[in-house]
Amino acid sequence: MDWWREAECKRVHDPFFYDHRKDSSGNSWDVSMKPLVIAAKAEKCVWIPGPIVIGGGPSGLAVAACLKAKGIPSVVLERSNCIASLWQLKTYDRLHLHLPKHFCELPLMPFPSSFPTYPTKQQFVAYLEAYAREFDIRPRFNETVTSAEYDRALGFWRVKAVAMGGKEDKREYLCRWLVVATGENAEAVWPDFDGAEDFKGPILHTSLYKSGDAFRDKRVLVVGCGNSGMEVCLDLCNNTAHPSIVVRDSVHILPREMLGRSTFGLSMWLLKWLPVRMVDRLLLILARLMLGDTARFGLPRPQVGPLELKSLSGKTPVLDVGTLARIKSGDIKVRPGVKKLLEHGAEFVDGGADRFDAVILATGYKSNVPLWLKEKELFSENDGLPRRPFPDGWKGERGLYAVGFTKRGLLGASLDATRIAQDIEQCWKAELKKILIFTSMNTISMT
Repeated sequence: MDWWREAECKRVHDPFFYDHRKDSSGNSWDVSMKPLVIAAKAEKCVWIPGPIVIGGGPSGLAVAACLKAKGIPSVVLERSNCIASLWQLKTYDRLHLHLPKHFCELPLMPFPSSFPTYPTKQQFVAYLEAYAREFDIRPRFNETVTSAEYDRALGFWRVKAVAMGGKEDKREYLCRWLVVATGENAEAVWPDFDGAEDFKGPILHTSLYKSGDAFRDKRVLVVGCGNSGMEVCLDLCNNTAHPSIVVRDSVHILPREMLGRSTFGLSMWLLKWLPVRMVDRLLLILARLMLGDTARFGLPRPQVGPLELKSLSGKTPVLDVGTLARIKSGDIKVRPGVKKLLEHGAEFVDGGADRFDAVILATGYKSNVPLWLKEKELFSENDGLPRRPFPDGWKGERGLYAVGFTKRGLLGASLDATRIAQDIEQCWKAELKKILIFTSMNTISMT
């Protein structure tokens, strides 16, 4: 029987398995559902009765809250010193949610009614902090996971972490369920440019950019034309800088709102009645009427429509909040791909060149899962994302789950968090039933 095999396997191989009566030294164990800590050499070994959630961002908080609502304890490991470290430490000051708040709320708790339709960065962080308090989620901060591997003999995941305090503290956790919530944006992408070592000005990623105030009257080259690149250019303009934006590929630019409602909300409503390609045609017609022909300004559109492209590649259309008007006025110049950087500027693939005082890389982020997760079935080794596309990429084998990798933002993370909690709840109840049966049989045999 599975429960007997598991119990025997723990007893023989697992240094953390404990008899429900006494250990070998005669000391009574605490048989509550608290983690069991055993010192082993220089590492602390901790058995976690519930799931371990790796990542204390919105996705990790959502899973922990859904589990807490079902009475299942979990442990959240976070490498930074705060929740939502990407939002708190690596985003620019003017950032707002790109979608209306009701599409971005986490499970079981809406945004305050006093918040605007598009909350600011500071408001969103306040919402997440209130969310953690509401569900009593207390991540273990400053703990970086270095490896996670399934131990087939034990039937448990072994998670090794380094806690950075006054000195390096190595720990190992054992758990039955492992939820990977580090997301698609764990590490900044820094492209290599010829001549980068010769450039005399600063080169920084948007994860280090806070405000255009530091670049007043400077000539700044922004590499990348996604939502972040466009917003950084607008912020630079508003702070009297002179930005240029590099557009290597085609890009869909849509108004943030159409026909008096959010473009995203309108798209979701139309998709209830019409196929994707027809909705794309309607969106592009409206965008052309409202924005004009973006190709005239160096921003050609892809052949595939915005929603279909998002579904196929995960590439998000740009929701314009004023940047296009500054491009049309000439305040922001559009440039082709960078061929190489010069001492005081850049040369472009079309043969042109110009002077710049700084370079800002709006080149996005990537997953870091392949660096520490010793598993090849759920996650791809190439990009660190689930191999199966949405909506099937949230569950792996042997108690492994993924949340925050849907390329559908907070809405996708919330959907996956709900599914994961429901799935773990079924396993949790089954495990508890086995333990009760095993305990009762032991009690009968002793009497």
